[in-house]
This record gives sequence, structure tokens and C-alpha cells, in this order.
Amino acid sequence: MKKKYLIPITVLAFALAITVLSGYSQEDVRFVQDSAFGKKMRPPVYFAHDEHNEKAGIEDCHYCHHSYENGEKTEDESSDKECSECHMADGKGNKASLARVYHLCCKGCHEQAKAGPVMCAECHNKTKAGVFAK
Repeated sequence: MKKKYLIPITVLAFALAITVLSGYSQEDVRFVQDSAFGKKMRPPVYFAHDEHNEKAGIEDCHYCHHSYENGEKTEDESSDKECSECHMADGKGNKASLARVYHLCCKGCHEQAKAGPVMCAECHNKTKAGVFAK
């Protein structure tokens, strides 16, 4: 390969890597997902992370991505973890409890703010989800 192509190919490869890796950032989240849920009974919840937080006026990650230490809520945030890492940590692997946590957090906030969906099909919407997320 000629040396004159080495720099442009390197730059292109770097740009491609940045583009691919940025696709995995929190801002690009489009569905609420957790690997603990295998077969889904309902369509996934469509969730445009940035759009949601902008509309709701949420600026602090720990507002949703909370963390506890010795039973006390900390200022640390848990956006690098799935909810199941803590909410199924009781060793029972209770997926129903995990679903309850999602429902209490999301629906509870919507009810408190008197804004946002609170009925099942409003969140688990086949039209918005298109097809079941994998």
C-alpha cells in the first residue's frame, strides 16, 4: 500500500470508530431495555432519552440512575449499570419485582408530575416500538 493512502485511511478508520462507539451512548437510547428480561410479553417501551429529559427538565443523571450505599441514597449515579444489577441483587432473580421497579419509578414520576403516560399501552406501544426490540 502506498504511504500517501496511510494517513487518509487512518483518519477514516478513526472517524468510523468514533461514529460507531457514539451509537452506544446513553443519549441515543431509544428503548427501555434490561438483559434480565428474556421473552417479552409486551412491546418494549419507546424512550427517547434526551427528548424525555429535556421535556421533563431532568438535568441530573442520578434523578433516575440512583445509587445507594448502606441503605442511604448517594449522589452517585448508576447510568453504567442495568437496573437488574441492583434490583435483582436479592439472589431471587425476581423479574416481576424488576418490572415493578420500572413501573413504580416511571409511572410514579409521571403521576407526581401530572404529565406523561400512565396506562400500559401508552408506554408499551406497538406503533412506536415498530417491532419488538431484541
